[in-house]
Parts: sequence; structure tokens; C-alpha cells
Amino acid sequence: MSTLLVAGLVLAIFAAFTVLRAVRIVPQARARNVERLGRYQRTLKPGLNFVIPYIDRVYPPIDLREQVVSFQPQPVITEDNLVVQIDTVLYFQVTDPRAAAYEIASFLQAVEQLTVTTLRNVVGSMDLEKTLTSRDTINNQLRGVLDDATGKWGLRVNRVEIKAIDPPQSIKEAMEKQMRAERDKRAAILNAEGQRQSQILTAEGDKQAAVLRAEGHRAATILEAEGQSRAIDQVFQSVHRNDPDPKLLAYQYLQMLPKLAEGPGNTFWVIPSEVTTALQDVSKAFSTALPRSAATGHDSSVEAAAAQAEKDVAQASEAAAEAVSDAADAAVPVNGLRPEPAGR
Repeated sequence: MSTLLVAGLVLAIFAAFTVLRAVRIVPQARARNVERLGRYQRTLKPGLNFVIPYIDRVYPPIDLREQVVSFQPQPVITEDNLVVQIDTVLYFQVTDPRAAAYEIASFLQAVEQLTVTTLRNVVGSMDLEKTLTSRDTINNQLRGVLDDATGKWGLRVNRVEIKAIDPPQSIKEAMEKQMRAERDKRAAILNAEGQRQSQILTAEGDKQAAVLRAEGHRAATILEAEGQSRAIDQVFQSVHRNDPDPKLLAYQYLQMLPKLAEGPGNTFWVIPSEVTTALQDVSKAFSTALPRSAATGHDSSVEAAAAQAEKDVAQASEAAAEAVSDAADAAVPVNGLRPEPAGR
């Protein structure tokens, strides 16, 4: 009885194990190749799949998603015989699981080696400067070559990116010196251009200021000349319109005498003989009785004004005579001779 129980238990375990081996669940974006008696039979799709236990062999799943592989830096010689270290990043996707498993032993290693050899061919035809500035060109050429070569392997290369290009240390130092010299050159050029522009603007400002000052001075001079011209014209017109007689002119001349002596340096001055004649004319003018008109025949204020004017003229005459006498006494002799008063 115990033997039968053990045998039944073994059969049950074997049946369960067989059922488990017959059922295979494949995750999404995965694929598994199946061989039947050593020959490729089919590829399991995502989901629930059934196989024949002990006859069908199911291989590990293959990832169908886009994969990113970063390769180690590879030494590459440029056209000008400089060794640079280049890091690459590869983006690829498995499109045919059967070809990826049976057309190439290790598609990842094959892609890495193909990337290195293609990179050396592409960079070997460029100098260092062109290599550093032509990353897009290198990426496109690598992608085209890899995509054509990996198509039969069931792969599709989406992108190839150059992650880093490291030239030798000596080249880096030389490039840094060159870049520093270029920056200093641009800074000097910009500084010189700034100074030049500043001087030009300053000169233009000075020019405009000088022009404006000259125009203002010219306008002021013109306006001043016009004002003087108008004033002279008005005085001239007024004099001719009023027709003054010699007596009035003599009186005006007498009023200007005190102003001639107002200067602080006027220690010696000469009174011409015409002053005496002018004073006599003024005295006669005011001493002569004015004709009485109908309007002023009985006006006492006019007579009073005339008397006061005659008195002022007499005082002015006496002051002028004293001034003439003082000037004659204070005159400095020249060559032992005292200057004679004017008019003698």
C-alpha cells in the first residue's frame, strides 16, 4: 500500500511538473525562441503560450525595447596623426528575435566592435579641429554604416552619439592658450571699437555744441545790432522831429560834464574852450525872457521854473570855472612849461 502511494505521489508531481513546463508566459515587449528537437520551431509572443514538454526547448527572453549601450573610450588616430579618446553611446532595438539569436553569436559584442572600426574609419579621414566640430557628421555616418550592417542581425540602430572626444593633454593646453589668445584679441578689438565710438560721439557732440554756440552768438549779435540800430534810428528820428536848437545842445553838453569826472583814475582832465561858449549860450538862453503865449501869459509856475533853471545854470557855470582853475593849477609842467588852458 505504501509503494502504490509513493508511486502515485511521484506520478502526480511529474504530471504537475510536465504541465508547468508546457505552459510559458512571456512578458510584454519580450520574445522567446523555441527549438523542437534542435531545430528552430517558432518565437513565443507576449502572453500565455503552450509548448511540448521535453521536446520543445525554450530559450531565454529577448528584450524588444530600445536599448542604450555605452562603450568604453576607444583610441582613434586622426588625419593629422593625433590620438584621441572617443566615447560613443549606441541606441538600438531588436526587430527580429530569430535573426538576433541565430544570425550572430553575440549581437551586442558585434555592434561594439563594428562601432569601433567604423569610428576609426570616419575619424581617420578628419583632422583634429574638424573632428571636434563635426560630431553630427560623425554620428550620421556611424548610424548609416551600423544600420546597414546590423539589418541582417535583426537589429535596428536608431542613433549613435559621440559622448566625449578627449585629445591629448598637450593638445588641450595648446587649445586653451589659443582660445585665451582669441578671447583677448576679441576683447582688445571690442575695447578699441568702444573707445573709437566714444571719441567719435564726443567729437560730434563738441562739434554740435560749437555750432550751436556760434549760431547763438551770431543770433545775439544780430539782435543786439538790430536793437542798437533801432535805438539810434529812434533817437535820430526824435532829434530831427523835435528840431533842437544850439541852446538845448549846450545844456545837454553841460549835464555830461559831471559824468566825465566820475572815473576813479581821472586825476587830470582838460576842459575845452567850447565849454565856456556853451555856458554863455545857456546863460543867455535862460536869462533872456521867454515870450509869453496865450497859455502861459499869466502862469507863475513857468516863471518860477525858469528862475530856478537860471539859478542852476549859474551854479554850474561857477563850478565849471572853479574846475578849470583847479585843473590849470594841478597840471604837471612838461619841459618846464605849464600847459595853457584850451581856447586861449
